[in-house]
Amino acid sequence: MSFIEFDSVYRRYQTGEISIPAVDGVSFSIEKGEFCLIVGTSGAGKSTVLNILGGMDSCDDGKVRVGGRTITDLNEDQLIDYRRYDVGFIFQFYNLVPNLTALENVELATQMCKKPIKPEVILRKVGLEERMDNFPSQLSGGEQQRVSIARALAKNPKILLCDEPTGALDYKTSKQILSLLHKTCRETGTTVVVITHNGALASMADRIITMRSGKVVQIAVNDFPVPVEKLEW
Repeated sequence: MSFIEFDSVYRRYQTGEISIPAVDGVSFSIEKGEFCLIVGTSGAGKSTVLNILGGMDSCDDGKVRVGGRTITDLNEDQLIDYRRYDVGFIFQFYNLVPNLTALENVELATQMCKKPIKPEVILRKVGLEERMDNFPSQLSGGEQQRVSIARALAKNPKILLCDEPTGALDYKTSKQILSLLHKTCRETGTTVVVITHNGALASMADRIITMRSGKVVQIAVNDFPVPVEKLEW
């Protein structure tokens, strides 16, 4: 059994009398500790897949299993615990609390975890030891994304879900953030799932799931991932 399994998952949205399939019979698996990319253009269904995996959205049919647990069968209280303890989220636009420092933003996430990592430790790990007392407005976009990553990692999650984590960043900073995520995956054994429209990133991943129009159209396993530093796009 794989660590993450999607088994014939459907998610439909109703617009008047029209039913729109955002996710249309999706099946795939991801192994524990893999760095996985879900690639597709806007509207491919990749964000819906990520939200279902993160317990933020439900599916209409099918099963999703994580670590042998069927998360699509969980009730709302169980889903809250799943999101709180098992999943770390990284978003495109950081979602930091503006009136809290970098350290306080990370501390906020650790207050509801069972076995969190000390905020100071994780901020040093992402290279922000000199910026802990700065507010988000005093940080660059790349630094704010590092705080966002530190906040997710401080929860000590089993899965790290990243929604276009470099979408708002320049080329150089994007590479730094991707390198940090890749390093985190390798050093901690955390399963990292990144959704992106940028197919040029595929060669850095262990597994690449390509989606189009709500369906998985290709799954590739990469035995020899390329270092982020060598990627060009």
